[in-house]
Amino acid sequence: MKVLLIGSGGREHALAWKIAQSPLLEELYAAPGNPGIAEHAVLADLNVDDHDAVLAFCHEKGITFVVVGPEAPLVAGIADRLRAGGLAVFGPSAAAAQLEGSKGFTKDICARFNIPTGAYQRFNNAPKAKAYVRAQGAPIVIKADGLAAGKGVTVAMTLEEALSAIDDCFEGAFGAAGAEVVVEAFLDGEEASFFCLCDGKTLLPLATAQDHKRVGDGDTGPNTGGMGAYSPAPVMTPDLVERTLKEIIEPTMRGMAELGMPFSGVFFAGLMITAKGPELIEYNVRFGDPECQVLLTRLKSDLLPLLYATATGTLDQVTAEWHDDPALTVVLASKGYPGSYAKNTAIAHLPAESSDAKVFHAGTALKDGQLVATGGRVLNVTARGKSVREAQAKAYRLLDEVTWENGFCRRDIGWRAIAREEEG
Repeated sequence: MKVLLIGSGGREHALAWKIAQSPLLEELYAAPGNPGIAEHAVLADLNVDDHDAVLAFCHEKGITFVVVGPEAPLVAGIADRLRAGGLAVFGPSAAAAQLEGSKGFTKDICARFNIPTGAYQRFNNAPKAKAYVRAQGAPIVIKADGLAAGKGVTVAMTLEEALSAIDDCFEGAFGAAGAEVVVEAFLDGEEASFFCLCDGKTLLPLATAQDHKRVGDGDTGPNTGGMGAYSPAPVMTPDLVERTLKEIIEPTMRGMAELGMPFSGVFFAGLMITAKGPELIEYNVRFGDPECQVLLTRLKSDLLPLLYATATGTLDQVTAEWHDDPALTVVLASKGYPGSYAKNTAIAHLPAESSDAKVFHAGTALKDGQLVATGGRVLNVTARGKSVREAQAKAYRLLDEVTWENGFCRRDIGWRAIAREEEG
């Protein structure tokens, strides 16, 4: 099978690394890719926003299967165009991708199909949103409706913070994504992520994970796209996984089909485990980044047939096997992230990898033969161990061998799970 992978981040490096291990693979292409992905795939200089050009490239190279990594191309409809051109595609249609592309759309789905989530209201202007927030009080959650690279959500602990977040949205801090705002009730509990493949009629549960959104140790500072993650998430007991499937994922799958927009791809459910049980914070319609890195480090099975079965409606014919050992990843980011940061800073040395510890490239490029950092989140140092503490120790040991003067990381990734291990 010849496969094209769309994307250039740490998630896509993990996907490329895992797909490349498949005996079913003849050739793997990636667009635009990164230097880490280039170790596993032929990089294609394609504008992925030009769906016709992507389709033409696939026909030219004999590619029959496309795996879309990031959310933006899915929301823009790349899967629809490629499917119309005769290709199998892993990733939802533009209509189904609204589950991530519009937080208001998802909240409306929850209301219609009785899926547990926080109470909410949608607003298209600041005065009405502010009046609602003043009536509700803090803490409260303000979300830009559209795609904002993981940064359009403010968990406001004070009224002033909430009002300021509304201004940010309507004054253009998140571009078109902030043209509408969703204000929702603050949910008290512990966050977790659940991943589940779906072909429109069948679900294949994958695994759980927990990430660290805030930039600083002790979960302090502004939200980011994620500073690290581990899998499995100890808070997600078998009972909570079962409830998540029955109360959240299955009604979404049935509801989307009923609305004429069947969902095909991966459900990435961001959950809050409250006193009442699992409640949906939001859906993403692609693998998490950096959660994908820990999921695939734990996956024993060949990934390619799982993705292909999802794309071709044959998910009932495959199963997934997992390593019981936990995996943990630490994000190395450019100093200044999630604010402004220097670009093209030199990464002088990356360490040798082992069978259970690997560095995934997230925001890197080669400039005149030198590996440089081009993004906010740059490297994902990932390891598997017998315990979360062991996986953490392996990851930080590998990370400390990286030579990059402009990099920083959190030093406490996995603290919640480690505290549980030590209590247990």
